[in-house]
Amino acid sequence: MAKMTPKEYESYVQSKTPPSPILKDCLFAFLIGGAICTIGQGISDIYTHVLNLSTETASLCTSVTLIFLSALTTGLGIYPQIAKYAGAGTIVPITGFANAVVSPALESKPEGLVLGTGAKIFTIAGPVILYGVLTSWICGTIYFFFS
Repeated sequence: MAKMTPKEYESYVQSKTPPSPILKDCLFAFLIGGAICTIGQGISDIYTHVLNLSTETASLCTSVTLIFLSALTTGLGIYPQIAKYAGAGTIVPITGFANAVVSPALESKPEGLVLGTGAKIFTIAGPVILYGVLTSWICGTIYFFFS
């Protein structure tokens, strides 16, 4: 095969890539992301109004419940199927983060519990945790010295 210039390669890729239905993708992301948030609000309302928990405790329990449901549906193969249609709509912070932790662990399960699951569980989430903690530490230090 002859060498292609970058411009020729880009043209070749464009000819083979199907067009993306952007409006449909945005609509699904909005609707499914909104549905996830609505489920979260419903869970929070149950904790607050049915179980009579304080708002702070209900928020904590809602977060834990959403993380559990996201990890469970990821493990059952449901979350990835939803993500096929919702795209960015499934990256609602807490559920998307739980999915990002569980997915690599499941993919590397055949390699064993230590070198597979244990080593790969934070492949995607690790940098987020690292830089999130680092940033909060820096901001906390700045806040401490200037307040």
